[in-house]
Order: sequence, then structure tokens, then C-alpha cells
Amino acid sequence: MMNFSICFISFFFLFFFSMMNFFMMIYFIMNDKVIFMEWELISFSSMNIVMSLLLDWMSFMFMMFVSLISSSVIYYSKSYMSSELNLNRFILLVLLFILSMVLLIISPNIISILLGGDGLGLVSYCLVIYYQNLKSYNAGMLTALSNRIGDVFILMIISWMVNYGSWNYIFYLNFMSNDLEMKVISFLIIIAAMTKSAQIPFSSWLPSAMAAPTPVSALVHSSTLVTAGVYLLIRFNSLLIETFFLKFLLLLSGLTMFMAGISANYEFDLKKIIALSTLSQLGLMMSILSMGLPDLAFFHLLTHAMFKALLFMCAGVIIHLMNDIQDIRLMGGLSLYIPLTSLCMNISNLALCGIPFLAGFYSKDLILEVISMSNLNIMIFYLYYISTGLTMFYTIRLLMYLMVNEYNLMSIYNLFDKDYIMLKSMFMLLFMSVIIGGVLSWVIFSTPYLVYLPINLKLMVIYVSFLGLLMGYLMSNMEIYSLNKFLWKYELSLFLSLMWFMPNLSTYGLNYYFLIFSQKMVKSIDISVSEFYSSQGILYMKKYSIFMKLFNMNNLKIYMYSFILWMMFMFIMFNYYK
Repeated sequence: MMNFSICFISFFFLFFFSMMNFFMMIYFIMNDKVIFMEWELISFSSMNIVMSLLLDWMSFMFMMFVSLISSSVIYYSKSYMSSELNLNRFILLVLLFILSMVLLIISPNIISILLGGDGLGLVSYCLVIYYQNLKSYNAGMLTALSNRIGDVFILMIISWMVNYGSWNYIFYLNFMSNDLEMKVISFLIIIAAMTKSAQIPFSSWLPSAMAAPTPVSALVHSSTLVTAGVYLLIRFNSLLIETFFLKFLLLLSGLTMFMAGISANYEFDLKKIIALSTLSQLGLMMSILSMGLPDLAFFHLLTHAMFKALLFMCAGVIIHLMNDIQDIRLMGGLSLYIPLTSLCMNISNLALCGIPFLAGFYSKDLILEVISMSNLNIMIFYLYYISTGLTMFYTIRLLMYLMVNEYNLMSIYNLFDKDYIMLKSMFMLLFMSVIIGGVLSWVIFSTPYLVYLPINLKLMVIYVSFLGLLMGYLMSNMEIYSLNKFLWKYELSLFLSLMWFMPNLSTYGLNYYFLIFSQKMVKSIDISVSEFYSSQGILYMKKYSIFMKLFNMNNLKIYMYSFILWMMFMFIMFNYYK
């Protein structure tokens, strides 16, 4: 009964909080209001410790999305984690995760941003290692340490901002943009955001974080952990105008988008495909941010959150029904057995592709048209459009493997679509995934973007989408003897499927030699020398003490023996020095 109540209480609280944020957001937008609050925690002598809160339409809107997705995820967890003995602990961890994200959203202060980011990193570690096995432990450590790099850069910003007399960065954004301070802080904040949002070369933690339970993946990949970096850059955006680092960020995020799209086409793990699609969309958000368009990045961040959470939930239902199998090669024909889940899966996938009038279309189409208008070179232009085509490519491949191709498992006794708790939570997000793009395009942009382009550039998105659709269809129907299975393509396939060897370079490459070195040091110093002089040495002392005990037992023979030895020793010494 307690399990039921904690899920239900959390669901109702978060849903109510979401509705409250929605009405506050409307009120703040209508009246063009911003509230800055300072709450004095400690005042001692001349020292004040103050908690600052910034409440504007953006923070209310983001909190609305986070709490709405979290409420449906917790309701979904009631069924998904029903066999979990410690369900209360799981729900409390998820609530802590949401609380850390809310702290990060409403803080105009770099210290509370660090606290929020630390909370996210720590709780994400606890959630990633939730299924306690070796793979989960490694993934959790990689996730926590990668995010820790970002926290270190935020700590450096804190130490740099001591010069200003306050850590409320929101006051100093205009003031900073004149001098060297701007260059240092913008560099630090960009690196911090790149680690949080898993851009190249920090991308390897994001697919490995899939070791977490699926409800956690839905939350992490839609609106919490990975979006923290994007949100940080949106808040700091006025500081980042026209610096060299932004061009650098544009290139890296464009490459991230491209790399994730290619890797997703080589992947067969259902959750990892969706994780790599998240990485691709994060690259899109970061690159549009680096062009100085934070409102577009925020728009895409919110629309993406809805359908990505839904996509993970559908994947969770499918994994459940397939007896915890995640390999898409073993699936097929699922639409015949689980029609409602397939409906949610297909609509969220099409929203990801940017099919007109679903949520993803409004933001992706606007971003790509703004790119076509902008003054960028052809490499960035191609990176954007090829990545859009690749999104369609891996989505259609996934749908063909899951819904259309023949069924590849022996038994189908477990496939039925009757888990209504999961379906209710998914339908709430399904409704939002359909309508939210149109709603947000009216709410966020008081003046609509007018994009005037030649007809071919206007239709470019449709061209690459159709090309991606065709490629995805052809690739999913490939036979075992097809051309791409030749051995000379094996190395290329390995390179592309392993995220351009990024885990080898950024994870194993940095750790492997140090771990080998530390192992040698353990063998040569810790196990040999120090062992001999500490614990093994104590053993020898024990033997010596036993001898001394015998010696002190007043045994006449031993006394006589030692006396003779001593006299011989003295005699030798006397003759030697004589």
C-alpha cells in the first residue's frame, strides 16, 4: 500500500506543481514580469549567506515541462518498477533528481548552479548503478566523473567571479562583456556546458548512462541532466557574443550531431539508438545557441523533451514485454500485438523526424530555415542537413525493425498491450507531443520569425527527409549477404559504430595506462615492500616474541647457552682489538 501511495502522492504533487507553473508562466509573459528574490540564510557579523532565486517566464516554463514529464515518469514507474523491493527508495531518488534540476533552473547564482549540478551528478550516479552489476558500476562512474569535469569548470568560474564581489552572475552579464573577464568566463562556461550536454569529446558517457532503469533514462534524456548544459548557455547567452569559442562550439556541436546520427544507424541496442538520437538533438541545440539564437534553442529543448520522454517510455514497455531483450534484430511485427504502444512509438518517432504539424516540426524546421538564411560556410550547412537526413534514416530503420519486419523470437506468449498504468502516462505525453509545438510557437515568439527563401532551399528539409526515409527502408531490408557485409568494410563499420572511437580515446585512452601503472605500483610497492615491513613484518615480530618468551622462562640451559655465546663474543672482540 505504501508503494502505491508514494507514487501517487509524487505524481499528484508534480502534476499540480506543473499546472501552477503553467499559469505563472502565462501571467509573467502577459505582464512582462521578472522576480528576483534573495533569501538570507545566515547573517553573522559582516558575513551574509544569501540564497537567490530568479523567477521569469523561462524558468517557469522549463519547470512546468520538467515537472509534467516527471509526474508521468513516476506514474509509469509504479507499474514498470512494480517488482522492485525498494520502490520507495527509487521514487525518492527520482524526486531528489528533479529537485536538483529545479534548483539549477531558478538559480541566478553560480554557487547554487554548482549545487544543482552536483546534485544531478550525484543522484544520476545512484540511479545509473541501480541495477547493481559491473556494467552499471562502470557506466555510473563514467557518468559521474564526466559531469564532474563540468563542475570543476564551474568552480573555476566561482573563483574568477570573486573579483566582482558577488556570485549573482545575472547582474554582471552586461558588465562582463567588455574585457578579458568575458573571454575567460565564456570559455569556462562553454566547456562546462559541453561536458554536461555530452558534446565531442565528452560524448562517451551519454550512451553508457543507458544502464539506468528506463524511467530514469526517460527523465535524464528529455528534460534534466543532459539539458542542464544547454540551459546554462541560454542563461549566459548575452555574455557569449562574438567570441572565438563560439565558432569552436559550432563546429564541435555540428560534428556531434553528425557523429551521433551515423552511430545510431550502426547500433542494435534499442535504448542506445534513442540515446544517440538525444545526442544528435543536443548537438542541434548547442550549435543554434552558438549562432546567438537562445530562444530557438529553448524552443527545440522543450519540444524535444516531450517526444523523447515518450520514446523512452515506449522502449521500456517493449523491453518489458520482450522479457528484457533490447536487441532490435530480435524484434519485429510488434504493431500486430501491441497497437497502442506502437501508436505512441510511431508518433514520437515521427515528431523526432520533424514530420509537419507534430511537435518536432515547428522547432527543427525553423532552425534549419534560419541556418539557410545565415551567413555560414558550406560545411556547417551540409552538417545540418545531412544530420537531419540521418535522423530520418535511423528512425525509419528502427520502425522497420520493430514494427514491420518479421518476428524473430520463438515465443510470443508475453506480448499484450494491457498495462494501463503505463499507457495512461504515455498518452498524456502523446497528447503533448502532438500539440506542444504549435502552442509554444505562439507562446515563446511574440513576433513570429519570417523566413523568406528560394523554393529549393525551402524544400531542402523535405528533400533530405525523403532521402533519409528511402535509405532507412533499404538498410532495414538488407540481407546477410549484402555488399556492406564485406570484410574490407569491417574497419570502417567499427569506426562509425563506436562513435569515431571516442570511448577508446576519451575514456579508455585516458584511464588505461594510468590503471596499468597503478597496478604495477600496487604489485611493486604496496604488495611487496610495504607488505613486508608492515603486516608480514608483524608476523616475524610474533615469531621473535615467542623466542623471547622462551628465553624469559628462566630456563637454565638457555641462560648457560647465552652466557657461553656472550663470553665467546667478548673473547673474540678482545683478541681482535688487542
